[in-house]
Amino acid sequence: MDGIARDVTVEVNGRRYRAPRQPTVVVCIDGSEPDYTDAAIAAGVMPFLAGAVRRGASLIADCVVPSFTNPNNLSIVTGAAPARHGIAGNYFLDPDTGKEVMMNDPQYLRTGTILAAFAAAGLPVAVVTAKDKLRTLLGHRMAGICFSAEKADKATVAENGIDDVLAFVGRPLPSVYSAELSEFVFAAGVRLMETRRPAITYLSTTDYIQHKHAPGTPVANEFYAMIDRHLAAMDRLGAVIALTADHGMNAKHGADGAPQGIYLQTVLDGLLGEGAARVILPITDPYVVHHGALGSFATAYLPAGADRAKAIAAIAALPGMATVLDGEAAAARFELPRDRIGDLVAVSERNWVIGTRADRHDLSGLDAPLRSHGGISEQRVPLIVTRPVTGLPQRTLRNFDIFDVALNHLAEAS
Repeated sequence: MDGIARDVTVEVNGRRYRAPRQPTVVVCIDGSEPDYTDAAIAAGVMPFLAGAVRRGASLIADCVVPSFTNPNNLSIVTGAAPARHGIAGNYFLDPDTGKEVMMNDPQYLRTGTILAAFAAAGLPVAVVTAKDKLRTLLGHRMAGICFSAEKADKATVAENGIDDVLAFVGRPLPSVYSAELSEFVFAAGVRLMETRRPAITYLSTTDYIQHKHAPGTPVANEFYAMIDRHLAAMDRLGAVIALTADHGMNAKHGADGAPQGIYLQTVLDGLLGEGAARVILPITDPYVVHHGALGSFATAYLPAGADRAKAIAAIAALPGMATVLDGEAAAARFELPRDRIGDLVAVSERNWVIGTRADRHDLSGLDAPLRSHGGISEQRVPLIVTRPVTGLPQRTLRNFDIFDVALNHLAEAS
């Protein structure tokens, strides 16, 4: 049983989690709406997963809105919504400094993680991410192995719990804009299972492929075939695998292939005066080539005395806009920290994105029609477990239920 102490339980954010009976790998496939795995299974390129969903559980869950990487990965590893853990986007306006900053520093995390709790209880835990932006958040106060594919060549025992990662995985350092970045994550997961056998492993990929290729296309199916081979390898090594996504992905363009954008800073400049309001795009991170910092969720800070209701009504009337809420209503509906989302929140329709001003978004790096995420339309994600499950709660599942499902609801553990 891999030396895992069955009687270990941890409590994190009001939930109790049992230690796994056998090594458990939780996988977050970035940008993987259910259509990707469905299409790949239908095309016959994911034979392992096809069998696993018949034997185990294939469910649908809702991700956190905004449907971006950081808030959802942190929700998954804390088992809680952003209102609890504090990470409301990839990027936000720090109210203490008035500066726009990346929300990738652990100082912004307001609670502990399931990973750190199990590590503190003595279980071996490992985390492998594609991009380094997530590493310090996911590994916060966690004793164990935690490194990114992006900076695998810089891993040290002191910082990451492991060194010489390129030799360990047996692959060269991948480009951050490549399918190989995610493949490195899976290959590392297999090697960890072969050599270290962590009780719990968390693997988080990048959505480079999903931003460029729709479900069922040849490149997408090739990518998911790669995933299937690595999942099968981990299964053969005795791992339970639980798979979900941080968010879905949709086309954000018209029939002509041109992006369909709502430039909210321009709208508010016209309504309130140039620069009076400040629009924040929480999708923003250092890796914008494949989406130009255009997503389907935005927040705005209005000047003192501004007519908030008038601004909301004007924005809600724009073509392509789905929902506009004041900060209080948005925090309640989407379970977000009120102090990190501004005075209003705007969410665009399925095939639209929100930007600041058109000239602030460099789309020269796009070599395919724009695909992106962030809104309610990207909320549905898969939740797949390779073993039968039982006793699930009678409510809509969330992607951040995955540790609960994989650790507390396996049929053989009941």
